[in-house]
Amino acid sequence: MSATAGQAQSERSLAERLGFKPDQVVQEIGYDDDVDEGLRDSIEAVTGVELVDEDYEEVADAVLLWWREEDGDLFDALSDTLALLADGGVVWLLTPKAGRDGHVEPSDIDEAASSAGMTQSKSVSAAGDWSGTKLVPPKGR
Repeated sequence: MSATAGQAQSERSLAERLGFKPDQVVQEIGYDDDVDEGLRDSIEAVTGVELVDEDYEEVADAVLLWWREEDGDLFDALSDTLALLADGGVVWLLTPKAGRDGHVEPSDIDEAASSAGMTQSKSVSAAGDWSGTKLVPPKGR
């Protein structure tokens, strides 16, 4: 296997591990120069669709929310994502890992998600500097 093919496979594996599937529309919020480009590429490789930005006006199958402690009110941001999701959609909240600038305490994530009516269903190391928390909106919203 070539280095490029191996890289493509590992990119697919990362996004597949997070549950992304072909043809899903993924809206990305909070993009900045500190995001993990490998994770972004991985998601695009699996879905076969470019990530859409904050200005996208249709519903998405998933929202990729890059969030840092200084970004404001997490509850407000999570509440806003509910209107962006198609039925069955999920939010992947990506926050800097402990010890990194912008780290968000897990208790703050739990409180904001619960207040927004979302349930945490999975937490993973999503990339070198980022932790991922999969949030599921309430059923029948």
